[in-house]
Amino acid sequence: AAPAAAPAAAPVAAAPAAAPAGAAGEGTYKKVCALCHASGVAGAPIPGNKADWEPRVAQGKDTLYKHAIEGFTGSKGMMPPRGGGASLTDDEVKAAVDFMVGKLK
Repeated sequence: AAPAAAPAAAPVAAAPAAAPAGAAGEGTYKKVCALCHASGVAGAPIPGNKADWEPRVAQGKDTLYKHAIEGFTGSKGMMPPRGGGASLTDDEVKAAVDFMVGKLK
């Protein structure tokens, strides 16, 4: 039982890394995404604005992630791939999406 407890400790140690993911999402938002999303440039949904976000959230997180990573042009505006932050990883983009969607709560 003791050897099983030791590997279990590794995921527990990894769990606190999940908390900084929220901070990472906010950091990415502030560095890259806020340029458009803070003011709604090019139809960008403003964090916390339910009218902007609810139709997008209704499409599901996978669609939000895909549009944020690959880019998207729709009837209300456009989203450049990775918000123009070409060096962002998929996980950084997803964390920023999660941060913005989290503002609806």
